Amino acid sequence: PNGLGAISKVPGLGWGQIVLYCAAVEAAGANSRGDGPGDFGWKVLTSADPEEKKKKLAAEIANGRLSMMAIIGMFFQDGLTGSAWGDWASYTASPLRAFENELGVQAPVGFWDPLGLADDGNVEVYTRRRETELKHGRISMLATMGYITPEITGKFPGYLSPSNDLAFNDIPNGLAAVSKIPQAGLLQIVAYAAYCEISGINNRGEAPGDFGWKVLTSADPEERKKKLAAEIANGRLAMMAIIGMFFQDGLTGSAWGDWANYTQSPLRAFENELGVQAPVGFWDPLGLSKDGDVDTYNRRRESELKHGRISMLATMGYITPEVAGKFDGLLAPTEGLRFADIPNGLKAISVVPAAGWLQILFFMSFAEVSGISDRTDVNYAKPGQFGFKVLTADDPAKLKKKLNSEIANGRLAMMAIIGMFFQDGLTGSAWGDWNNYTDSPLRGGFFL
Repeated sequence: PNGLGAISKVPGLGWGQIVLYCAAVEAAGANSRGDGPGDFGWKVLTSADPEEKKKKLAAEIANGRLSMMAIIGMFFQDGLTGSAWGDWASYTASPLRAFENELGVQAPVGFWDPLGLADDGNVEVYTRRRETELKHGRISMLATMGYITPEITGKFPGYLSPSNDLAFNDIPNGLAAVSKIPQAGLLQIVAYAAYCEISGINNRGEAPGDFGWKVLTSADPEERKKKLAAEIANGRLAMMAIIGMFFQDGLTGSAWGDWANYTQSPLRAFENELGVQAPVGFWDPLGLSKDGDVDTYNRRRESELKHGRISMLATMGYITPEVAGKFDGLLAPTEGLRFADIPNGLKAISVVPAAGWLQILFFMSFAEVSGISDRTDVNYAKPGQFGFKVLTADDPAKLKKKLNSEIANGRLAMMAIIGMFFQDGLTGSAWGDWNNYTDSPLRGGFFL
């Protein structure tokens, strides 16, 4: 069995082997140790660069600390429940089960209470918190739309406060509006909020958030539950959204921020480079270029271009034999191997003769060496330029458009070829084989 249960199954001879191996490792380490702690002459985490070596050794210590915590947790969980992962079915008396089927318990996290607020299983406290969550969610949904709507549709014509000669267009969007609202307007807002609270108290139903104004309802219980769960999910999203807008507004003066304010951002080093295209613009979710290092950026761009070009060729290599057929005659006359004998896709790897692999490696080496020999830049200053100019033009704008197209097509090809590899490995064909999908719901006959 897995985990602690395995201890009772290991035979005596097995324990002897385990102890003997541990002793051999200890003795070998003692005889081979170096100057540093943990240095037993078996160097895996090493580097000629002292800083890189220090980084690797620090990562080893950090991972070791995490593992020590993890294995103790697994031991504890295993001893408590009989499984290193625990078994939720064993916790039948847990107070957490009081709320695991409530609204808001949704994929992907399920019942999520990291602070343990519901640990005591108190239904009244839980219901009060649920009502608070619903109110905040509803207010946040209105507030989020209040931020967005004036930006998209514009503002009302006319006056907000005729007595103060204040037009709707005079009210800025976002937090700056607070300073423009006259005192009477603020009193109206407070009075309206109080009215909503009082009328809600007088008309409330049994469920939290039910104030007698039924919009999200249905005669079908499942449909109604789905709608109410959607309200909670949208409210949670809106609470995050409005806080983000407040923060951005307070930082830059606009709920959407103002990129023009970030003049010193290292991200600006590359925002006008090739590959920055609609609809995402400059997209670096992992922050690989946030240090603004131009040499590193150019090296990565060269890698991207190479991978993209190889993937475009590979994608066409998958497609062309399927569409246009294969060459006539022999691929390897000495082995009697015809072009037609080579299957398409991953299966071809097992059929290519050794001499063919040598030719492929030789051609790759030639392409690499000739490319390096023909370049005139330093530190990848002109990434992807190897003197073989196909995508060129006298017009700089047209040249930029062509080079952008190459990057975009290369990115698409990288995704395409990985998809073909996966499909080929799964079904034996880069296009899949419809005959394999006997249980697909698409086989229901809707298109027959």
